[in-house]
Amino acid sequence: MLRIIDARTGEPVDAAPARRGLTRVEVHAPGSDTTNLRVLLVADLLVRALELGGTPVWALLTGGRRQAELRAEATALGIRPFEDSPDVSAGLGEAQVVHVAVEGGVATGGVRIDVAPAHIDGAPAHPGNPGTPDGTGIDPGVLRLALLARHHSAPARLDAAAFDEARGTLAHWRGAVARWARRPSRPVPDEVRGRLRDAWEDDLDMSRVLDVLHHVETDPELPDGARFETYAYADRLLGLDLTRDLGSPS
Repeated sequence: MLRIIDARTGEPVDAAPARRGLTRVEVHAPGSDTTNLRVLLVADLLVRALELGGTPVWALLTGGRRQAELRAEATALGIRPFEDSPDVSAGLGEAQVVHVAVEGGVATGGVRIDVAPAHIDGAPAHPGNPGTPDGTGIDPGVLRLALLARHHSAPARLDAAAFDEARGTLAHWRGAVARWARRPSRPVPDEVRGRLRDAWEDDLDMSRVLDVLHHVETDPELPDGARFETYAYADRLLGLDLTRDLGSPS
């Protein structure tokens, strides 16, 4: 069961406490800088994790004057679209309401995930090109991975070294997945699947998920077919397009 830390109490709570009950995810992102983009990324991870667990989700975005820019950047980052937030004060009989907001922002009712600030060294205060978040020219997949490597409750200050590391890891993993795909398929080992779920169900700890993938890559006991299926399975949550290079020349 996915458990998240409620920022208002500091206590873990179930993101979907009722069996098959609807969870409403409300995203509060009034700006379009890297921090607000990170809020959308965390909400995207929350929605993906809930859906992987079989929970129906209604995801809504409350934005500000720059919402069109934010949506364009979110799309570039592989974040699935959120509905515009209507007046939902009456609710739809949902079992849980989860607010995802900038640390210190305003949200009422339900439980709350606070997202710490994110900053790109050398980036302008406002984005300039929706296709390259924050106008930096950084590949969106690289930015997504760099943000995933840091827990959402911790501030993220991303510099050239962080992007170099993310760029190298992403290229390496995509190439490895393409090679593993040529081998006979094998199921995801139960123990590995359990470790992945334990990680993301513990307050969306993506850094632990990435650690599991690093272990899977180097475990000499695992066949390549199992590595491929593991990475493909984990990517349903990570959204890094790890299978992008399937069929490409080695």
